Amino acid sequence: MTDAPHSFELLAGAGRSPVILHVPHSAREIPDDVRAGIVLGDEELERELGHITDAHTAEIAEGAAGLTGVTPWRFVNRLSRLVVDPERFPDEREEMRAVGMGAVYTRTTHGDVLRPEGIDPEPLVERYFRPYARAMTRAVADRLAATGRAVIIDVHSYPSRRLPYELHGDGPRPAVCLGTDPFHTSPRLLDAAREAFGDAGLDSPFSGTYVPLEFYGKRPEVSALMVEIRRDTYMTEPGGPAGAGLERLAGALARLVDAVSR
Repeated sequence: MTDAPHSFELLAGAGRSPVILHVPHSAREIPDDVRAGIVLGDEELERELGHITDAHTAEIAEGAAGLTGVTPWRFVNRLSRLVVDPERFPDEREEMRAVGMGAVYTRTTHGDVLRPEGIDPEPLVERYFRPYARAMTRAVADRLAATGRAVIIDVHSYPSRRLPYELHGDGPRPAVCLGTDPFHTSPRLLDAAREAFGDAGLDSPFSGTYVPLEFYGKRPEVSALMVEIRRDTYMTEPGGPAGAGLERLAGALARLVDAVSR
């Protein structure tokens, strides 16, 4: 099966940039044939998209890219995470399967049925998940070949109040949460993020980073950090318009990119 370039986009940066801004959850688009397998009514689906979408994060990444001295690369998911979630494991390794949110979701943020129980996730995994993973792997390999290293900065957002699906949502909810990995998040990268964002917490309410499995735990030249931005700092929740905070956050992200591009 060929890759599906309509479902994601790699936006070229400078040839000497090691940085990939990864934006996996910003889109709301769901193809008609995928929508047919979702049991929610249209109004219910719109509400769920408001809760689950990391709204305006693609705009934050785009704004940051325009402010940097060395333009980063951007890998952007153009489909909703309700199609597939490219950051989940597609098998039993994924802890979010416990709440119906593996690579293919069967439950909503509030625990309601999204897809019928017992559905076969494999067609969606084959059509969307694997092509995305292959393309992201190639993007990281290209940065390694060009610069000798790759820096993946995952751009996410999260709600100001805990939603029922969150497995670890009882801790602090700072303005910016930095998700780390013991192997791939270097002290230099973490220090640069703290300097750029100022009031940032660590691994609460979300932890971890995204690294393609080909490199995960194997290639220290691939560093990674997840940036989780609390939504009330830049937009109206849930799923509403962006506010003035968007430009401020784009500037902070640009400072982080510049710091780790040198």
